[in-house]
Amino acid sequence: MEIDARNVTCPKPVVMTLEALAKLPAGESLKVTVNDSVALGNLTRLAQGKGIDLEVQKSGDESVLTFTPGENATASTASAEEEASAYCELPATTAAVIAVDSDAMGRGDAELGHILMKGLIYALAHQESVPKTMLFYNGGASLTCEGSESLEDIKELEARGTEILTCGTCLDFYGLREKLAVGGVTNLYAIAQILSSNPGVSVL
Repeated sequence: MEIDARNVTCPKPVVMTLEALAKLPAGESLKVTVNDSVALGNLTRLAQGKGIDLEVQKSGDESVLTFTPGENATASTASAEEEASAYCELPATTAAVIAVDSDAMGRGDAELGHILMKGLIYALAHQESVPKTMLFYNGGASLTCEGSESLEDIKELEARGTEILTCGTCLDFYGLREKLAVGGVTNLYAIAQILSSNPGVSVL
């Protein structure tokens, strides 16, 4: 059995592996391919924690992990999602709070602004440490909704520990509340509290 977990953010590779191991016929091995150092470390801890023989082959950025459960491998009655938390060490978050008030970055050409915003959110999602909180309001509210070109990157930020909050008043104004696809809904009181308690807020 093989799993392709490349470009998948933890804890999902661990969840996928646990689910596959539960279905793996006795005597067979499971191969999992990843291209992320965090996933590699978490899956290695999984094998060690469950007493599973593990072989790792690296080629460039990719690693192929071969899990071969033996007689001493331990089983769990918990769900894969619950069990994964025991093995996942997520990347650190910084104390940074980022406020996004538009779907474009900077002033000037609108098309360029959209390209810059998409690129910056991608960069935030793939740096070593991610922001603690990201606030989306006014025109920025559309970025967390269905159809956003940055939606997958914002989902990755959330998976890595960033709190994603979108202004409910803004969602209602633009008719987007039903299309919100990541994070939670917040209000101006909560936004004011976050902004006032974090003097180093960055506004995109």
